[in-house]
Amino acid sequence: MPRIQSGAALQTVVTTFEMTPGTCQDLLDELTDAYRSFISRQPGFISAALHVNDAQTRIANYSQWARREDFQAMLRTDEMRSRNRRIGALCRSFEPVMYDVVETFD
Repeated sequence: MPRIQSGAALQTVVTTFEMTPGTCQDLLDELTDAYRSFISRQPGFISAALHVNDAQTRIANYSQWARREDFQAMLRTDEMRSRNRRIGALCRSFEPVMYDVVETFD
C-alpha cells in the first residue's frame, strides 16, 4: 500500500491515462497484469495503486520507487517497452510524471 508522507526518501510517480469507456477495462487488465507479473518485481519498487474515474475515461496510477533511477531502469527494459506499446494502443495518451511529496494533511 502506498505510504504518502512528506520528506520520505522515495520517488513518487503519478501516471494518467486517457481512454474511452470501451477500452477502460482492457487497459485496467493490462496495467494490473504489468504490476502483478513484472513491475512489482523490479528493483526499487515499493508500491502502487490504480484509480478509475466514474466515467471510465481516465485512470490515475500512483507508484512509489526507492529511487528515480529504479523507475527509469524499469521503463527501459525490453519487457516494459513492449508492454507500453500495448498500453499505448488502448488509450489516447498516457504520461508518467515524477513528484516529491512536499506536504500531507490528515
